[in-house]
Amino acid sequence: MPIAQTLSHPADLATLKARQHAAWASGDYALIGSTLQIVGEQLCEALDLSAGQRVLDVAAGNGNASLAAARRWCDVTAADYVPALLARARARAEANGLAMAFREADAERLPFDDASFDVVTSTFGVMFTPDQERAAAELARVCRPRGKIGLANWTPQGFIGEIFRAIGRYLPPPAGAKSPLLWGTRERLNELFGDHAASIHAMPCNFMFRYRSAAHFIDVFRTYYGPTVKAFAALDDGRSKALAADLEELIGRLNRAKDGTMVVPGEYLEVVIIRK
Repeated sequence: MPIAQTLSHPADLATLKARQHAAWASGDYALIGSTLQIVGEQLCEALDLSAGQRVLDVAAGNGNASLAAARRWCDVTAADYVPALLARARARAEANGLAMAFREADAERLPFDDASFDVVTSTFGVMFTPDQERAAAELARVCRPRGKIGLANWTPQGFIGEIFRAIGRYLPPPAGAKSPLLWGTRERLNELFGDHAASIHAMPCNFMFRYRSAAHFIDVFRTYYGPTVKAFAALDDGRSKALAADLEELIGRLNRAKDGTMVVPGEYLEVVIIRK
């Protein structure tokens, strides 16, 4: 997916949102999300959470940051617009004996009062909203003054950014759509949150993708990860095989493993914003 596009006309945000909802409701992101749990744990440490703080996890998926905050005895609400993902988050919380609230909600129209939360989080979630400005404004609105907003966003130059670019060569994104990878740049964070922030701290981090092999990773992502599920489904057999070959080449180029398995660093920005 290209990082920047010439906006010949405004994006049809309603259509983009419908497509996006269908993508995230396909496959089974909960399986992918559970492998990313360490990111939520590290983000909660970066936020220096305290027990009893009111925490909202936006586009929570199956609850990585939500569960991490609940383990720190915070009062947590997990919000997502895909009910099936919230159900998986609820099951994980129950299995761990953690008390949390769950709310079906759109990140661009959060059903909460102004300044309702001490901390607002999102890990690889809110960055995919079609209306980026509105989503950022909503995160800031529901966060109290001097509260914190914590984000984990894939970077354009990282592994996931490279995957989106590979997909974009076969399926260009809709005209006018802004790349979610912009959220993984300091410049875009300043644009989105500068008016609301007393400070913005963004630190590059790596999540290590550990799979049995490149073929295993591709099979898991084309089966369970919504965007790649939809991408492969939209291609004919020849182009599908070509995309898989491109992804295998990318993994081979980045793979650190020497034993036939896959260990690929996936760069993301860990972001802590102090609300004005």
